[in-house]
Parts: sequence; structure tokens; C-alpha cells
Amino acid sequence: MFTVAQIEQAHDKVKSGSDFPKYIQEIKEMGVLGFETWVKDSHTVYLGANNFRTSSEAQYENLAIAEKTNKEQFLKQLKAHQQGQTDYFTFCKDCAENGIEKWVVDLSQMTCIYYDKAGKEILVEQIPS
Repeated sequence: MFTVAQIEQAHDKVKSGSDFPKYIQEIKEMGVLGFETWVKDSHTVYLGANNFRTSSEAQYENLAIAEKTNKEQFLKQLKAHQQGQTDYFTFCKDCAENGIEKWVVDLSQMTCIYYDKAGKEILVEQIPS
């Protein structure tokens, strides 16, 4: 089974959102079925076969997640990130400021779903292969 260290090695290659699809393919090959990343500190729970779970440590001090979601602004900042205009921490700060609490990636469906603090789906994206 995969380790957080292996996943982090793959993630170290991600310099911007434009690198995300390659990262997804690499961890999928390791056996990762999905993961849930919490914006407040970027800790992530990774899921594998046979109910395998492992979690990363917090990556930074807690960010405050806005109570009100600003979907329009989030979409602008997400697009900028995916085009390589921002780094990962900036993207996380943008998510927090716009009320995004977490994202959940399903590697069998190849989707990434962003949620607000109330657990409401804000955006469902298809991950490019």
C-alpha cells in the first residue's frame, strides 16, 4: 500500500494547478482511490483498497474559513490557479477567504468536489486525464 511520504514526493512536483492532473495520475498508480483535503491546515486523508486510510500532518497554521461562500470569486481564483498563476498555499488562502472548507477527490470518478462549511457542494469538477 502507499504511504504519505510517497504521496508527498509526488506532490512536491506540483508547482501550480496546471500540474495537478499529472499528480493525480501518479498517486492513482500508487493505489490511492480518493482523498479529502481540509483547507484550514491542508491535512489530507487518503483512501485505498480494503478500507485502507492514512493521513498527512497539517501543512501550515490554521486558516479561518469564511462563513459565507463567494462562489464567483472562488471560481476566478480557481481558474487562475489551474492556469499556473498561483502556488498551492495562495490557492488554500483563496479557498478559505471564499468559504471553501475542503475538497474531496474521487479517483474512480475522476472528480474533485469543493464544499463549504455547511457541507454544501459548491463545485464539481471533472479531473482531466
